[in-house]
Amino acid sequence: MANNKSSKKRVLIAERNRLHNRTYKSAVRTLMKRCFSACDAYSKEPGDAAKQAVQTTMSAAFSKIDKAVKVGVLHRNNGAHQKSRLSAAVKKAVEPAAQA
Repeated sequence: MANNKSSKKRVLIAERNRLHNRTYKSAVRTLMKRCFSACDAYSKEPGDAAKQAVQTTMSAAFSKIDKAVKVGVLHRNNGAHQKSRLSAAVKKAVEPAAQA
């Protein structure tokens, strides 16, 4: 256990930062899942509303990933990887429906 004032303070700060980072990571995962499910819904039932939902969820996920990278919660390569996964899923869902 911490035995001086500065180490006690560092323990408190580390816990505060851990909780803050956890909220960012959780939000990123949630938005990514929403985007993937919107892509699945669009590939099953193509339509303007579904396509708009895919674009909206992808935009929200990209924004949250960029913010997480900016504040240091995610490494920039990790953020780029997640954005690439989302883009690939959206492209896979939207292009076959556009050709049909």
